[in-house]
This record gives sequence, C-alpha cells and structure tokens, in this order.
Amino acid sequence: MKKVVYLDLHVIQSVPPSCLNRDDTGSPKTAIYGGARRARVSSQAWKRAMRLMFKDYFDESELGTRTLRVYELIAAEILNSHPEVEKDEGLKKAQDILKKVKVNPSKKGAEDKVDALFFLSAQQAKNLSLLAMGETHDKDEEKEIIKALRTGNSIDVALFGRMVAANPLLNCDASAQVAHAISTHRVENEYDYFTAIDDLSPEDNAGAGMIGTVEYNSATLYRYATVAAHELHNQLAGDPAALEKAIREFTRAFICAMPTGKQNTFAAHTLPDAVLAAVRTDRPLSLAGAFESPVRGEGITAASAMGMEKYAESVYADFCAKPEKSYVIGPYLPGLGERVTLDGLLERIGKDICDTV
Repeated sequence: MKKVVYLDLHVIQSVPPSCLNRDDTGSPKTAIYGGARRARVSSQAWKRAMRLMFKDYFDESELGTRTLRVYELIAAEILNSHPEVEKDEGLKKAQDILKKVKVNPSKKGAEDKVDALFFLSAQQAKNLSLLAMGETHDKDEEKEIIKALRTGNSIDVALFGRMVAANPLLNCDASAQVAHAISTHRVENEYDYFTAIDDLSPEDNAGAGMIGTVEYNSATLYRYATVAAHELHNQLAGDPAALEKAIREFTRAFICAMPTGKQNTFAAHTLPDAVLAAVRTDRPLSLAGAFESPVRGEGITAASAMGMEKYAESVYADFCAKPEKSYVIGPYLPGLGERVTLDGLLERIGKDICDTV
C-alpha cells in the first residue's frame, strides 16, 4: 500500500465586524450548517490571499501565474533567449504551440488571450518557449508539449492545481484542499448606515454628499486545510528542500493571510486564537463536525476551542488514530498537541513532513 502523509491545519479565529468575502449582491457570504445560518468566507478568497503572501517568501521563479494572457508569459521567455525575435512573432509562436494542445485564443475577439484562466509556472513557460523555437525535438510534438506542461510545477501550481477543460491531459491535481471557513455560531448580517460630506460644500448646505449602507457580520470562524504531502512531494520532483519550504510557507500563509474584502472599511486584521497542526498517516480529518450544533452564549472563541478539542478526542477514540505528531498555538487545545509558537511550528513542521514522507 502506498504510504500517505497529510498535514491538517485547523484554525479558530475571531473576526470583528467585516465583509471579507461578498456574494453577487454585495452581501457577506453565508451558509446553512446544522440548521443555522453561518458566516462564510470562500476557500477561493483565502487561497487568493495565501498566494499573494507567497510572493513575500518565494522567489518569482518558484511561483506560477494564473492569467488569460498566457501567451505573453511564453513570448517573454522567447524574447529573453532570442532578442532578435519581434514581440508579435513571439506571441504568434506562443499561440501556435498552445493551439496544438487545444489551448486556443479567446472566442470573444481578444486574440492575445486564451479562453479561460491558465495557471503556468515560470519553468513551464520556459519549457514551452524552447518547443516554440524548435530547440527540443520529438516525433510526437503534442506529447512533448503535454510533458512540458506536466513537469516543472511551481509551488503554487502543485498546491492549488490547474484545470484545463479543453484538454484534461494538461490538468495538475491540487495537493492541497482548503475548506470554506464557517462561523462556529449562528449569525445575522447587519447594516452600517453611513453618510459622506462634500469637503467643498457651502457652509449653508447641511445635506450629505452621499448616503449608503454596507452589510457586514462578526464571526468566530473555523478554518481547515489539508495537504497531501506525498502527492506534493511527487509534484515537486521528489525534491525534499522544495517540499519542506512548500509545507512551511503553506502553513504560514494559511495561518496568517487574510482576504482583502472591505478591509479599508473594517480593518479586520486579526490573528488566529487557536491553531492545531496535525501530521496524519491515515487520512485527512476535518473537525467541522464540532460545530454542527451552533455555539451559543458569551465567550464564543473559548467555547469553540473547547468544543473542537472535545470533538477531536471523541473522533480519535471512535474512528481515527491520533496524529503522528501534533502542535497547538495559543492557550487553547492543550490536550491536542505540544504547544509551540508560530515560529516554532514553522521551524519544525516542514522537517516533520519530510521525515515522514
């Protein structure tokens, strides 16, 4: 049986009045769970915040770019190694190479863009530029292009994956999964009524320059993510140093990153109240079930942490083994792992995963 290693990250985080993630009407996202309406922040919103934080800790060459303008990435590599090539010619060569694997120009008249967002690593752009310029040779060119797009994954492409509906052979399965964050308790959205004054309004004009409302809520969130470290190891070509760094920075970003929705209005820059990091060798394990019955009363954060600890101990006794290793940050969850600081966790978790894979 293939050995599996998972890193599970659980976070309890109180967030003051905010609107971190909105729906199509501008309202804070919500979900029904356990028969009660909960605050919700989508996994996409948090993953976007994580990818932005990656830029502070990874070199540009270690990351990918998700864009409709994928031709420009390949053309830039062509022009970098062949300065004699004109930009338009480089773009044409990039288009030609991707058309051979069904990644076609947009049907909306934008020839410089592809049909759907494409996630491409810097190394894969370089691989394709070599093929476009005929510097690598294979009898089966399509096979060679697919190979170029399935090797040289960047950290973020390996973690979050790539889906190409037009050609599933170009897909990269995500080694990380991020759950939608939900509040541990029932919420009701509220409205902030505001007015804005025109700075140049005459003194005898007592009216507002603008009147509006902003919908928001306050919540203590349960957040969960898991990384299939054995798959990530394979996608990073078995490089232990790359795996260790990827695990460390994924952990940092999941714990510390915040979505940016309405932050200028609410400044909801909180840090987690409790973190549990667990290395498992059986299966990933969400502890969301601890909050199927909404937490009630005052002291929601402490009650949520206590409920999660009790639920985890019950699950460990009845269904799953305890983690191989586990760490907690903060004063809560004392029975679930060794207490460490954030820096202590980041120093150890990547090494623990590498030693277990």
